[in-house]
Amino acid sequence: MTGDHLPVLIREVVAALVPQDGGRFIDGTFGRGGYTRRLLEAADCTVLAIDRDPEALTHAAEMTKAFGGRLQAVAGTFGQLDTLAAGAGFGPVTGVTLDIGVSSPQIDTPERGFSFRHDGPLDMRMSLAGESAADLVNRLAEEDLANIIYQYGEERFSRRVARAIVAARADSPIRTTLQLAEIVRGAVPKSKDGIDPATRTFQGLRIAVNDELGELKRGLAAAERCLAPGGRLAVVTFHSLEDRIVKSFLADRSGKSAAVSRYAPPKDVAPPSFTLISRKAITAQDDELRMNPRARSAKLRVAERTDAPAHAGEAA
Repeated sequence: MTGDHLPVLIREVVAALVPQDGGRFIDGTFGRGGYTRRLLEAADCTVLAIDRDPEALTHAAEMTKAFGGRLQAVAGTFGQLDTLAAGAGFGPVTGVTLDIGVSSPQIDTPERGFSFRHDGPLDMRMSLAGESAADLVNRLAEEDLANIIYQYGEERFSRRVARAIVAARADSPIRTTLQLAEIVRGAVPKSKDGIDPATRTFQGLRIAVNDELGELKRGLAAAERCLAPGGRLAVVTFHSLEDRIVKSFLADRSGKSAAVSRYAPPKDVAPPSFTLISRKAITAQDDELRMNPRARSAKLRVAERTDAPAHAGEAA
């Protein structure tokens, strides 16, 4: 595992999960196995590795040889992690870790179509199945494109971008990452902070293609259902849309939500299913930031499962 592929906040995640001999952990976003490897090296524990990316599962199979029966790998999404764990006979679960968003290997492989810095097919599918980003930009109506780019990419020039996409595709289909990046750069003014104008549009399309926010909501609820009392949940996010969902979910499940009134009758308030380990998000230390600039935006939130029943429904 190279330094480029070392997961962010890995020390903090492993410390938060408190690996002990006999523990059972789920790595819901295996990627290249950074968190999984550290957990298996830290204690005589077992890990269930989940990923929807076929390339990640190939790496998981290779790592299984090194750790034998202590590592199981299954194909699927972390929104199904409780069902996948039950199907694998894996439990009780003492820890779940999720690293939300696209992985460095996915970004660094032009053929996957996640990056606007290298030319490649406009794909962005983590599972290599379903509709691609090219399918969306060439099929959706202008208003629908603008909504995706605005809501998921937080691009304030979303309507201008959508208009430019629709105009460009009228001449010929948009098939590559550089095609789309140039269209967006022509529609969005350069920012003073040096961020590429295509950044937010690519983010929005990627989230839509992979239903990342919906998957996150399902994954949080699934982790709540499968964690044993005292089990830890550690979630790393990279932008405000993700972090807002995690923060809101943990606030609600720990009884800290502003929506829960202290004057409400006890029967109307479900007992907390989590206890917050830290009220504030954990961020990268200076030494990690020097080695890995990607860690700048990373936030880790950690909570511990109580013995109360899981709440009904997904994250809001």
